[in-house]
Amino acid sequence: MQCFSAALILCLFSALSFAAPLKGSAQHTHQSPDAPAAKAGGFNQTLFYQGIIFHVSSANEGSVNQLRIEPKGLKGDNKPIEKEIDGTVTGVEVADLNADGSPEVYVYATSAGSGSYGSLVAYAANQGKSLSEIYLPSLQDDAKAEKGYRGHDQFKVVENSLVRRFPVYRDKDTNARPTGGTRQIQYKLKAGEAGWLLQPGRIDKY
Repeated sequence: MQCFSAALILCLFSALSFAAPLKGSAQHTHQSPDAPAAKAGGFNQTLFYQGIIFHVSSANEGSVNQLRIEPKGLKGDNKPIEKEIDGTVTGVEVADLNADGSPEVYVYATSAGSGSYGSLVAYAANQGKSLSEIYLPSLQDDAKAEKGYRGHDQFKVVENSLVRRFPVYRDKDTNARPTGGTRQIQYKLKAGEAGWLLQPGRIDKY
């Protein structure tokens, strides 16, 4: 009974967290007071955490865009990172999910089209010296997690986890009317063989 109550509280807490707007969300994040204003139709935000500044920008024009992450305050390599993304940037957060004293930056993107498929670009500051990419496993690697998936993802940092949630579709559902509820996956940040990995764990449906 206690386990059931704890699970229910966690689901409710996550649902309330997702109720906040995703764009520019900044849980565990401080926005720089001199952050430039967002460009019309684009994404441009500066955030800082644990002494590291991240300036994240994207023109958000068309179905493919160039994401730029400019770090400042790293002890080693502060070279900007540029990466092509499918869709537009819809939000960014910084956090320290593994509590190692060095932050990570999580950038959320959404593809064009009716599916609005979500994707993640994320980097971890290795002991505050340089940035290494964080790998998010594909849903296709887990048949249970992927079942009924047709996009419309949302991502958010919830306490010490990254949470992904999306509507679940039954076979005859139209894109506009999913009837299978909502699936939520919690990821924990772990050190992998060749870098950082968001390891899927708890899966809830409600």
